[in-house]
Amino acid sequence: MTVKDEMQARLIAAFAPQQIEIVNESHKHAGHSGDDGSGESHFRVLIRSDRLAPLSRVARHRAVHAALGDLNTRVHAIALDLG
Repeated sequence: MTVKDEMQARLIAAFAPQQIEIVNESHKHAGHSGDDGSGESHFRVLIRSDRLAPLSRVARHRAVHAALGDLNTRVHAIALDLG
C-alpha cells in the first residue's frame, strides 16, 4: 500500500469526508531537503468534512495529524486545506 493510500484510508475512517483529495507532490521536491528518494515525501491534502467543520483551524490540523499517526514521521511535508 502506498503512503497516499494509507493517508486516504485513515482520513476517511476518521472524518467520513464529503470530499477528499490527496496529491503526491514529491516530484516537485526531488533533490531538495526532505526528499528521501522514495517518491512519497511531500503531499497536499484537501478534506471537506462535517466532522472538521465545527473545529477551529488549529484543532482541525491537530485532528488530521492525530488521524495520520505515524505517517507524520514518515512523510516530510503535508500541506493541508481543511474545511
